[in-house]
Amino acid sequence: MANNLLAVGDKAPAITLVDQHGAKRTLKEFGGRKVLVFFYPKADTPGCTTQACGLRDIADGVGDTQIIGISPDTPDKQGRFDEKYGLGYPLLADVDHKVAEKWGVWGEKKLYGRAYMGIIRSAFLVGPTGRIEQAWYKISPKDTPTKLLKALAGT
Repeated sequence: MANNLLAVGDKAPAITLVDQHGAKRTLKEFGGRKVLVFFYPKADTPGCTTQACGLRDIADGVGDTQIIGISPDTPDKQGRFDEKYGLGYPLLADVDHKVAEKWGVWGEKKLYGRAYMGIIRSAFLVGPTGRIEQAWYKISPKDTPTKLLKALAGT
């Protein structure tokens, strides 16, 4: 896990990335609203699909809160993921993982005893002033929508 973990009250690091439609998107463009920023390892894999579709399914219940997904996938791959599942929110391509590093979600992972670097699945609720209101490192795909709804309800 990266050393620069974000905590509640920290200023959210800047985001400027290309989305699944090739448009440049920034975190600042959503200023004045809450934003759920979730980082996932790879588009169209079982855990990431569960997480992304779970958020899609609650999107109508989060009010003005914007949902944004970020992974190291290319914009084209993000686009296919969005089209296949009708996600309907921005999926940003962090191909060089520079944004993931700033958010403390790029780190060592292990699979079948092999160590490699990758995205540590995490989600953050950013408040209207750009400060972190919630930080969920190593969140499970199924817990992401539930935790977002609870945080928005203040429970």
